[in-house]
Amino acid sequence: MKIRKATAEDAQTLLELISSLAVYEKLSHTMVATAADIRKYGFGENPVFHSVIAESESGEALGFALYFFKFSTFAGRPTLHLEDLYVREAHRSRGIGKALLLYLVEEAWQSDCGRMEWDVLDWNTPAITFYETLGAKRLSDWFTYRLDRDTLGQLSHSRRNR
Repeated sequence: MKIRKATAEDAQTLLELISSLAVYEKLSHTMVATAADIRKYGFGENPVFHSVIAESESGEALGFALYFFKFSTFAGRPTLHLEDLYVREAHRSRGIGKALLLYLVEEAWQSDCGRMEWDVLDWNTPAITFYETLGAKRLSDWFTYRLDRDTLGQLSHSRRNR
């Protein structure tokens, strides 16, 4: 198994892995991403995310991680935000998820990050256990908030009409 940075040619493979993740997380009804979206936002002129793929020796995609950098004003350094980490079911419990995560730990360290963060669904006890065995600490004093695409449009529209 090897881990490599994804390229634009991997857009369809990434989309398939993301679709499998959406099914696992019981969120496939929210999945609207396309391979064109992956190419545009991950490999276009101004990429907004990075990704890596875990591959077998034969080139089969076993899993992936998708991440981006944000900035911590208090730490005064970048933060690597892990958006998704997924290993195909048939290949779990073989160290692939750990290898992907440690690859990103090294990426964060080499990028002079002050920290690395991610979110986990509250019911995903296998992931929670996995992360905590590596020393990750769950934050209890922060809540995640979200404005979805429809709400963004409504707020943007109301702002423009003032």
